[in-house]
Amino acid sequence: MPPIRKAVFPVAGFGTRFLPATKAMPKELLPIVDKPLIQYAVDEAIAAGIDTLIFVTGRNKRAIEDHFDSNPELEAALRAKGKTEQADMVHSILPQGVECIFVRQPVQLGLGHAVLCAERAVGNDPFAVLLADDFLTYDGAGVTADLVKAYEAAGQIQLSVMEVNGPDISKYGVVQPANRAGSVEGLVEKPHFEDAPSNLASIGRYVLTADIFETLRDQGPGAGGEIQLADAINTQAAAGHVEAVTLRGQRFDCGSVKGYLDAITHVAQRDGFV
Repeated sequence: MPPIRKAVFPVAGFGTRFLPATKAMPKELLPIVDKPLIQYAVDEAIAAGIDTLIFVTGRNKRAIEDHFDSNPELEAALRAKGKTEQADMVHSILPQGVECIFVRQPVQLGLGHAVLCAERAVGNDPFAVLLADDFLTYDGAGVTADLVKAYEAAGQIQLSVMEVNGPDISKYGVVQPANRAGSVEGLVEKPHFEDAPSNLASIGRYVLTADIFETLRDQGPGAGGEIQLADAINTQAAAGHVEAVTLRGQRFDCGSVKGYLDAITHVAQRDGFV
């Protein structure tokens, strides 16, 4: 069983909830105090042993590539001013040996389509998917490391899930548990509260196997007329290939203004900025 060494970051979205701030700047570069959202997700992937980062981008997303590229001029300017610590920080945004690959999603046709755009870069390897909008805090190596460990034990697709009680469950893909503990029988995208099969909501961290690509190619549009990753995972779950790992930490929905502000407040208090 090959190890998890690749991670896909779908970052082609417009970020319309944050306009006009995101008119020219990718929402993934919005800062949580002193570090952009996408950097937190990348750090989490690297902590899980991943060394190939695949960004699925769109128009006006070149700044993400620039962020992870080297900047010798900036480093030199900082060192010339005696700002060695800051220069070292800029130099080490990505550790040595970590590679970035950028592929274009020409038309936004859903999360499933974004993952499918990464197929050539992923190949036949198992891989992680991280949604930067889901800002997760966690002690230890991180949520992706938990999923990788579970995959290495079972060889199954792994979902990160959290408990959501009440009507808000209808905002998520919801797990239909199987009889065996941790096993998933199905995944229902944004069901009505009354129809939700459980209170376990799938959040933006996954470990997938390469056969998900064939499933995505064969399925038609789902909710919103888009190719939904949840539908492909549901197909895999029906065949007994999916498990769930419960989140041991906090999640902030940084796709919303309130969730983004809550994340900033949390990090500022945690790290002693306030």
